[in-house]
Amino acid sequence: MDEEFELVDPGEVETPGDEWEEIDVSDTEADRIARKRDREFEQFEQRIKDADQFKVEQSVFDDATFAALYKLVQDSHVEAFGGPISTGKEANVYHALGDDREVAVKIYRINASNFKQMRDYLEGDPRFEGLGGKKTDVVLAWVKKESANLERAARAGVRVPEPIAVQRNVLVMEYIGNDDDGRAKRLGEVHIENPRTAYEVLREYMRRLYSAGLIHGDLSEYNVVFHEGELVVIDLGQAVTVHHPNSREFLERDCTNVANFFARQGLEVTGEGLLEFVTSPEPDPSRNDG
Repeated sequence: MDEEFELVDPGEVETPGDEWEEIDVSDTEADRIARKRDREFEQFEQRIKDADQFKVEQSVFDDATFAALYKLVQDSHVEAFGGPISTGKEANVYHALGDDREVAVKIYRINASNFKQMRDYLEGDPRFEGLGGKKTDVVLAWVKKESANLERAARAGVRVPEPIAVQRNVLVMEYIGNDDDGRAKRLGEVHIENPRTAYEVLREYMRRLYSAGLIHGDLSEYNVVFHEGELVVIDLGQAVTVHHPNSREFLERDCTNVANFFARQGLEVTGEGLLEFVTSPEPDPSRNDG
């Protein structure tokens, strides 16, 4: 990593406070399209099923997932699909072309998702009070939650992928990468030229998230990427509000993971010091500990 990081200015950001938004998990337009099943939709579904990058997914994509992709195309959020960016147990992310830029399309698989782990993060979040135990509803809520968390993080001044559209279990967001190098590399995949500066940027991001009432919940060198001289925080699906019953445990784990990574880069930092910085109402940007 040859480029220098620019330190973020704590004084320029207006955080949204600790309010939260209500998240609706009722039927979407994709569900209605799947029930209607007209000829145009069936032709689109067949084309997607025949595409090489989606063939392996046919057993876990239901009709409403294809309808969600169809609706996103209808709305011009997606114009053409490319290959996979990443594959995982719960979701695959695909490179795609949007109306005027490249986008990433994250598709959560209803049948393959870790239902119990998702419930652990959703239960206690005031945005999901009254959410039933139906697996489909939990996965759909998770996707809505990821989009809402990205929006809140961005308002707080944290560099994250911009969420563009949500349909059922599909999230379209900004593609973080370029034509030459492909997807942006994770922090753990690159050589960090100036680990002190990178650490100070990331801890400020953590502080801003906390001030905005959010805790990432799975932060490490694998959920931060380096792109065009910036650190970008990704994978905010599991992020919880500070009112979640396990929020402190999640925050302490994030601090430990981040501090341990940068300690391996030669910095004298600790999880305890980072936790103090993140939770301090007015942390001093000039301090060198933590």
